[in-house]
Amino acid sequence: MGKKTVAVLGAVLCACVLFGTPAGAQEKVYINGFDADYPPFSFVDKNGKPAGFDIDALDWIAREMGFKVKHQPTDWAAIVPTLQSKKIDIIASGMSITPERQAAVNFTEPYWTVQQRLVVREDSPLTPTQCLEPGRKIALLRGSAESKWMTEHLLKKGYSFELKFYDTTPLAIEDVANGRADCAAVSNTALKNARDKGLKVKSIGDYGQPDTNYGYAVRKDDTELLNKLNEGWKRLKASPSFPELVKKWDLR
Repeated sequence: MGKKTVAVLGAVLCACVLFGTPAGAQEKVYINGFDADYPPFSFVDKNGKPAGFDIDALDWIAREMGFKVKHQPTDWAAIVPTLQSKKIDIIASGMSITPERQAAVNFTEPYWTVQQRLVVREDSPLTPTQCLEPGRKIALLRGSAESKWMTEHLLKKGYSFELKFYDTTPLAIEDVANGRADCAAVSNTALKNARDKGLKVKSIGDYGQPDTNYGYAVRKDDTELLNKLNEGWKRLKASPSFPELVKKWDLR
């Protein structure tokens, strides 16, 4: 090796030390699109920072599996198209695994199961049957698994209640508490969070939708990322950190 070559290599090494690796060699940062108001799974806290069970879990997995992740609030109603258009890389935000979504994205193995509930004001005498009567207004998240299930399994089969759509689940529950909607269709964890915040609402039972499994979603061709997430979840569930996160976010 000549002196000139050695000098060039030395200059390159010095540049790497001083300025970091070239742009083309930078470590991949995966963007997680999340619902900014779905506590305790994901939300933006009072300091404007991403927080919640899924945020902490994905951060743990990223550290364990050797990749970086950035959390980005994303419109839930358009979150799957946003993933498909490569504006985000992961959806880690209490997303229900449904057949319709499985046709569009790949999910990790389920990591949590929730029950679907009908919620009314604490002083309401309504029964589940009465919530589904003609003229009733049922509040729920726009683009949610609940709205899809109620449309396909109830409205298209002869029921004539009205669905009221909201940009966030807490807003749907708040409108029930304030009397602007008769009932809400939400998960048991969303109900618990609302009650913990002082909203005078209660569950009156289910409306027929089966328990829902949550999973993280990636694009169909992102098999490497899917494998990392599945392995990461396997390791997290086997570690002491998992029950700590469950306790921290009061999921049980």
